[in-house]
Amino acid sequence: MFRTQHGMNLIEVLVTLGVLAILLSLGAPGFAEWLQAQRIRTAAEALTNGLQVARGEAIRRNLPVSFGLEPPISNWTACEATVVPCDSTTPAGQFIQNRSGAESGGNARIKSTPDASILVTFSPLGAVVANPDGSDTIQRIDVFDPSAVCSADGGSLRCLRIVVTPGGSIRMCDPTPTIVAPDPRACP
Repeated sequence: MFRTQHGMNLIEVLVTLGVLAILLSLGAPGFAEWLQAQRIRTAAEALTNGLQVARGEAIRRNLPVSFGLEPPISNWTACEATVVPCDSTTPAGQFIQNRSGAESGGNARIKSTPDASILVTFSPLGAVVANPDGSDTIQRIDVFDPSAVCSADGGSLRCLRIVVTPGGSIRMCDPTPTIVAPDPRACP
């Protein structure tokens, strides 16, 4: 006669927990890298969207609009980005959009090119024009995680770059040297 068992004995529970611990330990490094990549992607998408809002508002309002990054540039843990109209009648501090770097959720850092550039201004036609304060115009923003090495530098983490062309085109790309045109991820 067969007897029905209504549970698990201690050995079965320990074996199950052991297998689960092994599987978790194998997946944890990959999950951590995936999480870093998502933080970089979130920050890059937020910056790209802010640039696109600035360009779109310049065209819509028919006046120059600036996208600015709040200093300091080096070791940004929470970069704030603002979109402001460049109109002498607009009161100071009136923003079209203001975003906190905390939205990216963590370690994402940025570096602009030329060094220490924090502003890009779009004309009513959507092209990049000289900044009202005469400062260098942002041409490129690299988004990375300082605790890891980017694949462009021989590491395994995929960092991203945002390129702003003089014509006003805004593009997010992968700066890894092995990714080349015609691959749409390649940086110009």
